[in-house]
Amino acid sequence: MLYHLFQYLDTQIDLPGAGLFRYISFRAGLAVLCSLLLSMVVGRAIIQRLKMLQIGEVVRDLGLQGEQQKQGTPTMGGLIIILAIVLPCLLFANLSNDYILLMLLATLWMGVIGFLDDYIKVFKKNKQGLKGIFKVIGQVGLGLIVGVIMLTSSEIVVRLPMERAQEMGYPIVKTEQVTNPRYLDAPLQEVAYVKTTLTNIPFFKSNQLDYASLIPFMGEHAATLVWVIFIPVVIFIVTAVSNAANLTDGLDGLTTGLSGIIGATLGVLAYVSGNSIAADYLGILFLPNSSELVIFTACLVGACVGFLWFNAYPAKVFMGDTGSLTLGGIIAALAILIRKELLIPVLCGIFLVETLSVIIQVSYFKYTKKKFGEGRRVFRMAPLHHHFQKLGMHEAKIVSRFWIVGLILAVVTVITLKIR
Repeated sequence: MLYHLFQYLDTQIDLPGAGLFRYISFRAGLAVLCSLLLSMVVGRAIIQRLKMLQIGEVVRDLGLQGEQQKQGTPTMGGLIIILAIVLPCLLFANLSNDYILLMLLATLWMGVIGFLDDYIKVFKKNKQGLKGIFKVIGQVGLGLIVGVIMLTSSEIVVRLPMERAQEMGYPIVKTEQVTNPRYLDAPLQEVAYVKTTLTNIPFFKSNQLDYASLIPFMGEHAATLVWVIFIPVVIFIVTAVSNAANLTDGLDGLTTGLSGIIGATLGVLAYVSGNSIAADYLGILFLPNSSELVIFTACLVGACVGFLWFNAYPAKVFMGDTGSLTLGGIIAALAILIRKELLIPVLCGIFLVETLSVIIQVSYFKYTKKKFGEGRRVFRMAPLHHHFQKLGMHEAKIVSRFWIVGLILAVVTVITLKIR
């Protein structure tokens, strides 16, 4: 809203200083501060309200250290994160940008699903919460929306040299004459803004993968029928990352801190993907208008850091599924939109390992029970963070070390942009 106001003041009234709102860096800085302060100020009021409503977490007796201290701690704190993302984004982002509108939709969509899950657990006293099938339907629905909009929106495009666009037969939205971003005195070259399912693939020299190439048996119809594979992949990623973030949310500040790290990294990737000079230098796809996502990621980082004020050990509030499902959905949608979804196993490595620990534990337990008559375990407890708790490691130390690993993975993710 403020973006559009100051754009009017700059272009129509020529108000001194109003032009600052044209710059992504300026608005991103304001968005971080606003989101951080909002989460800290509003967060306190929300926590007090949750306590008055006696919305407390009922912690199962798993024999873990510090469980009794957590009994009755308010949950549904994910509302703080959602508010601290959505409100500053409405203020500082360009609301006519399809990328921003889609991310706001993803945030609210997953927030509603998580809220319903927590509401049933807390108010209906049903520990199972929202039935798994309804969660999956909601996640599949978001994946379907993201996939369809990416395939149909005229704003979500990739800029390619005209020769390549014509060679590959991609639908051209518009064309333009530009100079080489590295050499401004170079002659003009024609480029095309195309609809394509191209994505960046790490570690390979060409650094690009077209989902249509995965269905060569469809021949000349592959480009037209690419949605057959693209949409299921998007749905899988959204569902997997959302559930992985939910599984990781078991220790004070763990998912919050990791999400902040991942969000900051995705902000860097969004910036270079939306900057023609940086994209050309790094050899990645240039995505016009995607740099606006830097504002959204700034709101995400500010919301996570602000929520840590209350969620760090010992937590005064838990995010609940309202927060964890939302954060997972946001991360998945962001990575897909900036065409870095194939980096998720690296960037979200902690989420991946936590999920794998549960899969391994359950699978091995069932296998050994069937074969030997008694179930055996690989880990003392799953997800993995509980395994370390069982080994006697303090919760705060586990969280700190997972954050450090998360930072390392974030650096490795950025480095992969130049590793071929």
